Amino acid sequence: MPPTNRRRVNTTASSRSSQATLSFGSKSRITKPSATAPAKKSKDLNTVTTVVPENTSHDAASRLQDSPIIPFEPHVAEVVVRDQAETEMQKLLSEEDKRAMNMTEQDLRHYWSKEEDKRRGPRVHQEELSLHDKILRHFDLSSQFGPCIGIPRLKRWRRANTLKLNPPLEVLAVLLKQTDDTKQRAYVDELMS
Repeated sequence: MPPTNRRRVNTTASSRSSQATLSFGSKSRITKPSATAPAKKSKDLNTVTTVVPENTSHDAASRLQDSPIIPFEPHVAEVVVRDQAETEMQKLLSEEDKRAMNMTEQDLRHYWSKEEDKRRGPRVHQEELSLHDKILRHFDLSSQFGPCIGIPRLKRWRRANTLKLNPPLEVLAVLLKQTDDTKQRAYVDELMS
């Protein structure tokens, strides 16, 4: 059956819809109602009295007194990773752990020089890092050992080892020679939180 040619009646937009039109002028300000009490100004919350040492210059003393001091509280993920790392460190030493404990700094430097030889160019943004930090960051960014976010480095290394992914023993050596500056949380995890 051929289509019929009906003529449409030309209607305007306002007659078709019962919705009001939006006005973008200065009189059409829409605000969200607030049920909470008005917040205090951040300036009032952050001012803390500071004690300035006697040997500080006048300009430095005025800057110290005017600057807000924000107390440091560790991130929730940092606390969880620390707790997991402590339980991981308390496990019995395995064969790999004993071999890693016997590794020397020369072995670590040799491992890192082999890793650097695999690259086409030098690592530009890591000049100020220590050898241990470079090894740990390289391990963090090696995706073949599984995800590094939300898990301590030691637990990640052991998981990769049980899955026969052959993680580098040098990373375990750095982690087991636990110094205060060795962090169990991956650098990428710190950036993401």
